[in-house]
Amino acid sequence: MEPQTGTPPPAPTTDWAYFLDVDGTLLDIAATPNAVRVDQALLKLLERLHRASGGAVALISGRAISDLDRRLGAPRLPRAGQHGLERRDTAGRLWLHPAAPEEKNRIRAALTPMLEAHPGLLLEDKGLTLALHYRQAPELEHLANQTMAQLVAESSGKLILQLGKCVAEAKPGGFDKGTAIEEYLAEAPFKGRKAVFIGDDLNDEHGFAAINQTDGISIKVGDEPTCARHRLPDVAAVRAWLARALAD
Repeated sequence: MEPQTGTPPPAPTTDWAYFLDVDGTLLDIAATPNAVRVDQALLKLLERLHRASGGAVALISGRAISDLDRRLGAPRLPRAGQHGLERRDTAGRLWLHPAAPEEKNRIRAALTPMLEAHPGLLLEDKGLTLALHYRQAPELEHLANQTMAQLVAESSGKLILQLGKCVAEAKPGGFDKGTAIEEYLAEAPFKGRKAVFIGDDLNDEHGFAAINQTDGISIKVGDEPTCARHRLPDVAAVRAWLARALAD
């Protein structure tokens, strides 16, 4: 991953396939995962884009699919959760990749003393992954990342460390946002279309790399180093750019 200036993305069309991260991309990041609020304007935008593109819109999130369903309502849009470990296709079928529950439980138990000592840390069990958030205690970044790295290293290769904005996450390896996008691109209505992926975080770099390999349109939200070829400044700019596909 190299720092790049990045250019604004080209004007969108409804002929493309859209893959969209959620937190930090479609929704502003909140103090905790539960504090985000989904507004009706976003839901209407996604519904219109989904309909206009013939269904070629999917959410690619670090959140669990059950969490996305609870916040976004009926699961009309295909969605991948937990960084590609679970995926619901356009037919409504749910695909789950192998997990390591015994290792996740070991890490959760090992983190208990640290969580008790530092109330600003938040441990989120997503089902297949375990995320240690330090957004409310940014001074604990080194401690959180180092501790999770050590615990993951003790999993004998069953888990890997995924870093993100104020979070260190333990997850099974071999699957990520890039593999989820590749799986969708092998299916209708995504197959054969120019693909777009928009994301804002380190865990979205897998998606950008997959999109770049297809000569698609990779868009980074924000100014951090990235392999994405285009940039948008913030959530409002993402929504405005997507709305341009519906302007005609």
